Order: sequence, then C-alpha cells, then structure tokens
Amino acid sequence: MKAGTIATHACACIAMYYAWRGARFAPTWLRVPLIATIVDAPPISIIVPARDEERSIEACVRSLLAQTAPDFEVIVVDDRSTDATGEILARIAREDDRLAVISGAALPAGWVGKPWALHQGAALARGAWLLFTDADSVHAPASVTSALAFVRERHVDALSTITQQALGTLAERAILPSILGLIFFSQGNFRQLNDPAQTQRALANGQYLFMSRRAYDALGGHAALRNEIVEDVEFARRFKADGRFRLLMAGGTDLAEVRMYHSFREIWNGFTKNIYYGPRGNLWALGGGVLFIASISFVPPLLALNAAARRRPLEALEALMTTAALMATAGWAVSSVGLDRRLGWFQPVGTTVLAAITINSTFAVLSGRGVEWRGRRYGGRTNHDAGDAGRAERRGDSRG
Repeated sequence: MKAGTIATHACACIAMYYAWRGARFAPTWLRVPLIATIVDAPPISIIVPARDEERSIEACVRSLLAQTAPDFEVIVVDDRSTDATGEILARIAREDDRLAVISGAALPAGWVGKPWALHQGAALARGAWLLFTDADSVHAPASVTSALAFVRERHVDALSTITQQALGTLAERAILPSILGLIFFSQGNFRQLNDPAQTQRALANGQYLFMSRRAYDALGGHAALRNEIVEDVEFARRFKADGRFRLLMAGGTDLAEVRMYHSFREIWNGFTKNIYYGPRGNLWALGGGVLFIASISFVPPLLALNAAARRRPLEALEALMTTAALMATAGWAVSSVGLDRRLGWFQPVGTTVLAAITINSTFAVLSGRGVEWRGRRYGGRTNHDAGDAGRAERRGDSRG
C-alpha cells in the first residue's frame, strides 16, 4: 500500500475521531442563564486591564457601568497606554463615580503585563466577588447578576465562560472560529473540565473570570501568576491542584461579547504570544498538535490532488469527503455557540493558520527571540517593555 493511500486512510480516521469528539461536547454543555436581579448581593468589583485600547474601552466601560447589580464598582487599570485610552477613561470617570481609573506602574522585573495590571486593580478592589474581564468585551446589563446567581446556585467559588465572539473582517471569520474551537477541543468537554478529579484538564477564559475574593487571596492572586503568559489557564490549573475551591467553565455567550482581533496580523501576533505557553512548552505536545492540525487542515486536500494525479478516483473521493466531514463538524460546532454555520467552510484555512502559528510561536521562544505583545517582549532572556524602555531612553531615564 502506497504512502499516499495510508495517509488518506489515516486522515479519514482522524476526521471521524474529530467528529466523534465534537459530538461528545453537546450533552455536557452548561449555559449561564440571564438573571437581571438578585437579592442580598454582596459588593462586586469589576477589574479591567487596558493598554492602548482606545477603539474598544468606551463601549466596554459603559456596558459595565450599566450593570443591574445593586452594589458594584468598575476599576480600569490604564497600563501605560500611549493612545487616547487615558483621555477616554478620564471623561467617563467624571460622569460616573463608580468608575475608578488607576494609572499603572512600570512593569517590574519577573512580571508579565496582564497579571501586573490585574494585580494592581485587585489590590484596590473592595468587592467580595471579583470579575476580571478584557477591555475588548461588551457586557449585557445582567452579566454580573447572572454570574453571581450561577455560582450561588452551584455552590462554587469561581466561574469562567465562553464569550460570544464578534467577527468583523474576513480574516476573523475565516480563522478565529477554528483556532478557538481547537483550543477548547484540546482541553476537554465541560464535564471533564468541571470534574475536580480530572486535575489534568483545566481551562479558564481571561475574557470572563468571576471569582470570590476569598478564593482569589487564598490562591495567591495574580502575584502567584506574575510570570505566566497564559495566566487564565494557569489560574484554572491552580484551582484544581489546590482542591479547596471549585471553578466552573460554562457557556456565557449571553453575558458578554468580545472582539479579540481586527486583522490577520493581530490574530497572528496574539496567538503567537499564547500558543507555545499553553502546553507549558511541552515539545511533544506541540509537535503532536501540529501533526494533528495538519491532518485536519491542508493535508486531506493535498492528498486528494495527489490521488487525482495518480488516477485513483476512489482515494481522491475519500480525501475530499474527509475535508467535507471536517467542515461539517466545524459548522455544527460554531453554530452551537451562536455563530453562522457557514463559517465551517473556512475550517481548512483556520486550522492551517493555527499550525503555522504554533510553529512560529515555538521557534520564536526556543530561539531566544521571544514573543511580542503591545510593545512588550516575553520569552527571550528577559521580559522587556519596549514602549517603557523607549520612553525612558527619550527622557534619559535608565529605569525602564
């Protein structure tokens, strides 16, 4: 049997596994319902890190200030922004005293930018419950009350949700659903993620992470995550490893919508920053991941072309049907979270890009070049804030 034939059969088997694994998610789906009012609600602090977020920060903050919760505060940490973020926040703060704006301090040695910003916000928070959310999120008015009701009903200490994804450009529609779906696919379904006994399966989404102050402090807060690039996943791992507290992962597409990136370049840079560190630098996991992604993306179409060139029509049909099955599975998956089923047609494109990003991220870190995000470089010999260093150089200040 020729190598091409073996590869075609292998890809078909992997596609069947992909569909079977996807089908197992549906019965475990856990959704956070919208609940507008709640009695005896404790004070809640909403903490948002913001670094050069002028295009999204106003919509985010205004949606948070419109919450139906009776007692809450919004704390935004302006993490040394160089655009109009600070001016926008100052204007909103003059209108509503529930908004507190913190001017972020310079990034200390050994810290990553987002944990440092969140650490500063949490230090000033007065709430018994904390919501950590991103500056590119827009929240339903009942977002916070719904989260609080959900954790109370299930007697857990934290909740993280899958948010609704807002997709604008063609690059976003073609690439993001496949990348986000495969990240979730690789971690396990809700039953596995929420089973305290399955400590090897842990996931949280930093776009929406709601937890009790008691659990946050007991786990060391963001100070314990100071050097974590993927701090949300590490928080989930700490929850499970500690054992005293429970974190639930659930669907929260009714609670908040997020537009993560606006272009191919932003997608490439954003996931290059994260992908290597998600498996904690396990090269076997990264290599196996690339092979798996290749087998469900560009390899089946190439095998179909190869079989057609060799005049093996049944083998070409098998490879094409493999791609069709993968696209159908992806279409079902995106429709289950409220996106257009037709986005599944882009599945081969999105997964191919993810394979390329994984390779790029791995080489960037292992080469010592590191990865860059919002003017800061991580994973080289030292974490470096390019923006702060540039400003320090211009004013003759060597502190950086």
